Amino acid sequence: MERLLKYFSVSMSMNSEERLELVKRNTSEILGIEELEESLKSKKKPSVYLGTAITGSPHVAYFVWVNKLADFAKAGFKVKILLADLHGALDNTPWEVLEKRYKYYESIIPLMFESLGVSRKSLEFVKGSDFEMSKEYFFDILKLSTFVSVHDANKAASEVVKLGDNPKLGGLIYPLMQALDEEYLGVDVQYGGMDQRKIFVLAGEILPKIGYKKRVHVMTPILPGLIGKKMSSSVTGSKIDLLDDEETVKKKVNGAECIEGNADNGLMAFLRHVVFVLKKDKKEDVVVERPVKFGGTVHYKSYDEMEKAFVSKALHPMDLKITVAKEINSLLAPIRKNREKLLKLWNDAYS
Repeated sequence: MERLLKYFSVSMSMNSEERLELVKRNTSEILGIEELEESLKSKKKPSVYLGTAITGSPHVAYFVWVNKLADFAKAGFKVKILLADLHGALDNTPWEVLEKRYKYYESIIPLMFESLGVSRKSLEFVKGSDFEMSKEYFFDILKLSTFVSVHDANKAASEVVKLGDNPKLGGLIYPLMQALDEEYLGVDVQYGGMDQRKIFVLAGEILPKIGYKKRVHVMTPILPGLIGKKMSSSVTGSKIDLLDDEETVKKKVNGAECIEGNADNGLMAFLRHVVFVLKKDKKEDVVVERPVKFGGTVHYKSYDEMEKAFVSKALHPMDLKITVAKEINSLLAPIRKNREKLLKLWNDAYS
């Protein structure tokens, strides 16, 4: 209750402009900024949702959107997290393990919020199939399908769904459902990564055609992986799983691509979009601990300061890696308290 009151009191002490700045923090693009401003002025508690498809095993890049949803909560939004089980099936999750993967997501995603000090009481978790299998929802999907071409559906899904050379029909239904979820969840805002942009644009175009309002869409960056690609569950070497132990995290970070003087890598991106955002709120520095002979311990108050040191080669890649591994292990520590239970669920879902 103390944490819930903390988030409530933060929003109550801010005016609409301050709440807007908090929502805008760490974003790449907002479609409908004027409508967002109006919602913050006219509604005591506007609502936002993010959907996460039940597919691969969640990894540390999920902390980008977990932290952004924490910003929405602080700004006074009602926050909904859609655990999109049917979307997972449409994106090639086998039907026979779908419920098992849902149970894993249902157990581990709330722990990510708790790791950041966000009470589950300030969030609402929704299972997709609980409302997406209703007669009304199905009828609306059929209506939407008469307004969307195969080309447009394919284009919208291309950066989100694993379509392949011979796309399945399910992958084309996926963006229509994601658009319709905005209406059935009753939200003012849908939030996601930049890879969702084409679906967001489609949603804004097609929902008004069946009598539903256009929503605001907020996007944050997609983190590059440890090996230079998008951090993805389907590319094992690119990501750090939420159940990786301390030594595995250190090993993966140590093997990450990190050219001296070049800040364009997954480690720096994680610092920028996750670690420094959290440190700023706590009024803490990122601390790089190193022997005196290598320059001694140094404190960085901002990402820009740390990036400048790395680009100028005042900060060595190995010191960067040790620091990032330490920060990731700190984030994962609360999750590891439940590791035995979570590992059983993971084995059922993914082994």
